[in-house]
Amino acid sequence: MSMIGNSVQRHPWVVTRSVWYAMFLREAIARTMSDRLGWFWMIAEPVFFTLIMVAIRSLIRGDALIVGAPFIPWMVVGLMGFFLVREGMIRGLGAIKANQALFAYRQVRPVDPVLVRNALEGLLRSLIFLLFIFGGMLLKVEALAPDDALLALAWWLSLWLLGLALGLIVSVLATLIAEVAIVLRMMIMPLLILSGVIFPIHHMPHWMREYLLLNPIVHGLERLRGGFFEGYWQVPGTSAPYYWMVTLALLSLGLMLHLRFRHRLMAQ
Repeated sequence: MSMIGNSVQRHPWVVTRSVWYAMFLREAIARTMSDRLGWFWMIAEPVFFTLIMVAIRSLIRGDALIVGAPFIPWMVVGLMGFFLVREGMIRGLGAIKANQALFAYRQVRPVDPVLVRNALEGLLRSLIFLLFIFGGMLLKVEALAPDDALLALAWWLSLWLLGLALGLIVSVLATLIAEVAIVLRMMIMPLLILSGVIFPIHHMPHWMREYLLLNPIVHGLERLRGGFFEGYWQVPGTSAPYYWMVTLALLSLGLMLHLRFRHRLMAQ
């Protein structure tokens, strides 16, 4: 009997992988098929933002403020990178409560839906970004093709990791304190502006730029743009070590919060 019992036991990693795969399929179906306009809005949102900013540029001549990169591709890259981080946070807000019933299975932990949702969102955003790049090439907007593809890919994945870290943190806080979700949604638009997504922060006063550079998204977006535009003049003060120090610290904090409040999250 002991030999039979041992033969049917599966390695914990195999069990975890099976759980993630099943949850990934469940989330993918819900994300892409529950709303008939879901795919449309994922693509239309950055398009509408770009069109609005192009209209504003015609008034303020925003292209004259960018050194070493065309304004529209520069902004598209920034929007895509920011949306990747933003969706990592937003999708973490309701990940735990939406999968509460699954915690009846002992193999499922509160951290699992957050990881799966962020993996799915990263994949979807990558596909949408590729559509923009191929669309730009068809329209002969060659600047949307990265000059250093490996560097651009590395920083794209780095921004995804930052979104995951923030998603882990807010998933715990929003589950325990409902008001966190309201505050976070209110902060999205100011964060977009303060991250140098649609307007460059080169020309900000020095004292203000010092505070803006505390935001790790600024560092990630500037490095991502550096991978797309070889001659791009990045904001002085951006630092890859700083970005990784903050990202890894946030990731560690998110995992520790999940470990500390695991039982409370499962009982919500």
